[in-house]
Amino acid sequence: MAIAVLAGCGRNEASSAADDTERDVAWSPAEGTADAYRAAMKSRGFEPRFPLKGEILSADVPNKVLIVTHDEIPGYMPAMTMEFKVSHGDAMNAKPGQRIRAEIVERGAAPDYHLERIWPDDAVTVRALDAATKALAQDTATRGRGVYREVGESSPDFILLDQEGRTASANRFRGKRVMMNFIFTRCPVATMCPASTQKMSELQQAAKQAGVTDVEFVSISLDPDYDTPGVLKDYADARGLDLSNWSFLTGPDAAVRHLLAQLGIIREFEGGTIKHNLATLLIDRDGRIIHRVDGSRWTTDDFLPRMQR
Repeated sequence: MAIAVLAGCGRNEASSAADDTERDVAWSPAEGTADAYRAAMKSRGFEPRFPLKGEILSADVPNKVLIVTHDEIPGYMPAMTMEFKVSHGDAMNAKPGQRIRAEIVERGAAPDYHLERIWPDDAVTVRALDAATKALAQDTATRGRGVYREVGESSPDFILLDQEGRTASANRFRGKRVMMNFIFTRCPVATMCPASTQKMSELQQAAKQAGVTDVEFVSISLDPDYDTPGVLKDYADARGLDLSNWSFLTGPDAAVRHLLAQLGIIREFEGGTIKHNLATLLIDRDGRIIHRVDGSRWTTDDFLPRMQR
């Protein structure tokens, strides 16, 4: 098993590692009172964040606003119905009647209330993700030292969420060839995740021009705590990527961790930095890994001829 040298990708290029970790901490009673936490965050120039669970009532996509009825947040806010500003991706993904978990972000002196880190929290989705994560963890434990899947072996089963917040299992892609890579949206190193995304886009276009129709492209986030479905949707839209046969996946960190272990992807967190290697895989219609290139220095010719066979 050959693993490329790990490279560090800052998750927040403008911040130190300590700052990046601190600004990501949402309030909990362990942080003291909500007022004390708010004052401490503001004194450091950070935005206060508070956990929320609730139900989407409606979405105003053009104005990027959600109306949400949320549960009580003990020590911070009673249960109520509120208007929240959201990203374009989160507004597009919003489904009236859907349960969500998210973070309220207070911005400005008034303040304005924003929602970030929005995740589906309905019972069906939660059960599916939990069951699949446990099964993947058990598979990792059972495989032991042989956890890494070589070329010629089947790829792991999984259930994650795509950029629209829908559950996406490995079975969704059976019967088609799959190009798979691993990225995260805050990676600022041009030769790492951005290069990998660009190469996938070039290969997608080359495959279409060559008449290869039975192929799906899959990019799995290395930073699932931050890369929510809405964040991934914004990432793809900002780059003008073709999502007709390209899925960006995220989900529980435990599921991603076991998936990375089985596919030989090393990921290490150091404060605000993720050190990781890169790999791109081609998986056949039956879910078998048939080609792999480590690093980002691959070309369309490394994969396109194999798709055409």
